[in-house]
Amino acid sequence: MKQYNVAIVGATGAVGEQMRLILESRGFPVGALRLLASPKSEGKRLTWRRTGVSVTALAEDSFADVDIALFSAGSAISRRYAPIARDAGAVVIDNSSAWRMEEGVPLVVPEVNRQALAGHSGIIANPNCSTIQMVVVLKPLHDRWGLKRVIVSTYQAVSGTGRLAVEELLAQARAYLAGEPINAEIYPHQIAFNLLPHIDVFGADGYSNEERKMVNETRKIMDLPDLAMTATTVRVPIVVSHSESVNAEFVGSPDIDAARKILAAAPGVEVVDDPENAIYPMPITAAGKDSCYVGRLRLDGSAVNGLNLWVVADNLRKGAALNAVQIAECLISDGYLK
Repeated sequence: MKQYNVAIVGATGAVGEQMRLILESRGFPVGALRLLASPKSEGKRLTWRRTGVSVTALAEDSFADVDIALFSAGSAISRRYAPIARDAGAVVIDNSSAWRMEEGVPLVVPEVNRQALAGHSGIIANPNCSTIQMVVVLKPLHDRWGLKRVIVSTYQAVSGTGRLAVEELLAQARAYLAGEPINAEIYPHQIAFNLLPHIDVFGADGYSNEERKMVNETRKIMDLPDLAMTATTVRVPIVVSHSESVNAEFVGSPDIDAARKILAAAPGVEVVDDPENAIYPMPITAAGKDSCYVGRLRLDGSAVNGLNLWVVADNLRKGAALNAVQIAECLISDGYLK
């Protein structure tokens, strides 16, 4: 089997770590692995195939002989270095928001629109974590009944903000239980034993950037530019796994039994739906797993052809690292990477 030289930009971050682990666990055909991060991480040794690879500082000459570059280091880094990596001959798969809505840049969830990879020009965007898990579930239902409108409320884990947010949550929880003062630095308010209807910055219309991302990305991925959709995104005191309450309206009339069968057969989806026995998706259900879990399926009696769904997935895996690696796998299997 042909092997490919792979670089991970942001290798010491939470998503970068998952990228490295997933590449190894899935047996991705890596020839040489290059781990890139900020200068403060240079020399740090990370495990890889029972030995290890040392981290090197990201620089403009970091991409010589790299075939695939997985980026997860924020939009500013991606804007600067993704074109450099592309021009050096690498195909960039970027996890930031920098390129998602750029004209001509595919925004890809392999279970939904892998065909969009055919038009890539060296940079491919990985969608927002909350968008990914939702469209994986909605796509097979849309194929059957035709999606008309989506209302989604998210309950997002602090790991979506990064390691420092996880550390802050745990420190605040310890302080709260000990009756000590609580410091809030990462978020504008205490997150332990609280929730914040505030992810990213708010616009003049009252919607946050995170909410706009979900709407715009869903329309692009599913090729539904006129899809009626609204979102409310909430940060909750969970370490990992995002949860979503999704209300979907269809052109056709959904049937619960048919919906369960469709979802059970859909790639990347696992149905967990027996509420009478307290069986439904939870953040701990999805943590460390690759599937998008769906349950609490029920018809919405307040809307014509409405269906309610509860969707949970590990935001660091399917919501970020796994989806990026799957894109790389598709590039190889579909012949878009030479």
